[in-house]
Amino acid sequence: MPHTHWKILPEAEQPLDHKHLHALVTRLLHNRGITDHTQAEIFLKADKRLEIDPFLLPDMHQAVNRVYKALLSGEKIAVYGDFDADGITATALLVQGLTEMGGDVIPYIPHRLYEGYGLKIPALEKLRKQGITLVITVDTGITAFDEIEKSHRLGLEILVTDHHVPLEQLPSAKIIVNPKRADSSCPFIDFAGVGVAFKLLQGLLTSRNRHDLEERSMELVALGTITDMSPLVSENRYWVKTGLNMLNKTKRVGLLELMSTAGIEPGKLSAETVSYQIGPRLNSAGRLDDANTSYQLLVTDDRVQANMLARELEEKNKERQRIVAEMHEKARHQIIEDGTSRPLLMASDADYQTGVMGLVAGKLADEFYRPVVLIKIGTDTCRGSARSIDEFDLMDALKSCHHLLTRYGGHARAAGFNVHTRDLPQLQKALRTMAEEKLAGLDLRPHINIDAEIPLSIFGKGVFDLIRQLEPYGIGNPNPVFLSRKVEVVEQKLVGGGNDHLRLKLKQDGVVWDTMGFRLGNYVGELGRHIDVVYSVEMNRWNGKEDLRINLLDFARSY
Repeated sequence: MPHTHWKILPEAEQPLDHKHLHALVTRLLHNRGITDHTQAEIFLKADKRLEIDPFLLPDMHQAVNRVYKALLSGEKIAVYGDFDADGITATALLVQGLTEMGGDVIPYIPHRLYEGYGLKIPALEKLRKQGITLVITVDTGITAFDEIEKSHRLGLEILVTDHHVPLEQLPSAKIIVNPKRADSSCPFIDFAGVGVAFKLLQGLLTSRNRHDLEERSMELVALGTITDMSPLVSENRYWVKTGLNMLNKTKRVGLLELMSTAGIEPGKLSAETVSYQIGPRLNSAGRLDDANTSYQLLVTDDRVQANMLARELEEKNKERQRIVAEMHEKARHQIIEDGTSRPLLMASDADYQTGVMGLVAGKLADEFYRPVVLIKIGTDTCRGSARSIDEFDLMDALKSCHHLLTRYGGHARAAGFNVHTRDLPQLQKALRTMAEEKLAGLDLRPHINIDAEIPLSIFGKGVFDLIRQLEPYGIGNPNPVFLSRKVEVVEQKLVGGGNDHLRLKLKQDGVVWDTMGFRLGNYVGELGRHIDVVYSVEMNRWNGKEDLRINLLDFARSY
């Protein structure tokens, strides 16, 4: 029996007949909602035709006018960002862009441990004393009701740019640029925070011939969009494809030193490299203490400083990995003791480190395929971080509990909140009750969408290179997944520190394929001589050689 739900996506009733495309490529395009020749061409080329007019975002005209007023009158501007990679790249993008346009601009990224997430009154007071009159938020601000209200009395104007889901009411800022606003007419809403910041920069550059500045910002947009796991469709796809090309020949000394320290080969960056190697390093500083280390790495022109910062991030990333492993072990033990059959899983502890709670919750949600809520217990206030599954919308759940929360925000699959310690038991009960109602009767196993059932031999004719036209892969445009039946297992081996992974040699039609099944080691006893395999195909690079390899996602015995 498969360990996941296998859903083979249906073939098109009227397949796209494109004489220049392989039939498998047209099927992959159809599975991604692309059904005519023009759409196919635009998707595969991923060029400027995917761009959206920045003035379709709410309040963009007012935002551009207000920033120009500040630039022309010499006002001091602060760009106030979040401490994750999305917020850091967005901050760097706007500070560098506005500075090149003649602005008097400083960055402000709060310290996670000493200040916490979002706009803070003490920080705003400090900025006002420095002569700041305009604060532009990036990747934050959409739920900062009290802070924005109090900022008016400080003589500060807050211009909000954010991509998080707004609540029913908006804060009292005069200008709020957020594509997810209910009154938005923007045809695409799933920008990362850096994407919304970039749309503001595009709006500012509309009347200026500064394509160089716009183009140089693309690598930051790509970094933030990938690491924030925004869908790689529509304009995001154009930005990431263009930005990856620029990252592969970047002149930013900080990124060059970061890649060197991490052992990343220049010129070989993919969306996966950014997601799993560069992103975690940029995030590590903000997760543990001060994100300004990562910010300085992105903007420095000094190679000596860049090397020092890259080494610091490498050490922070190792420390982050250690903390995640320890917290994961503790939270996993708590969840197992409490019972993993519950529809919503919870664990809490006074010693949880808030900067990595989301990472740990995500790992546990993936393992148990349940919504997971981790809570750091405090004397007066508790902080929670949650990760979910497709079947349970976290933001809807938190909205239903808003009367118990002092603060909350996020997305359907990832959210955070603050709650008074006295109200925590009531919140836990309410969330579990909602999960029981929403998830009742569902077979909670992860599902895999399968693009096509094919023989393995199809990849022997250069088809893999044709499929790569669909890159970059990510949320919204996943790596294509295939099913091949009755494949012979000719060799099997457990690998990894805890024998967690399964290395196989699979044979079909006389061809033997190297195969790696990550985190499938526990299922080695279920292998038969012939198995049905669900997999993606990847290029494996080792010792200067490149070979196609099967990335095994699931399997079942053939009958």
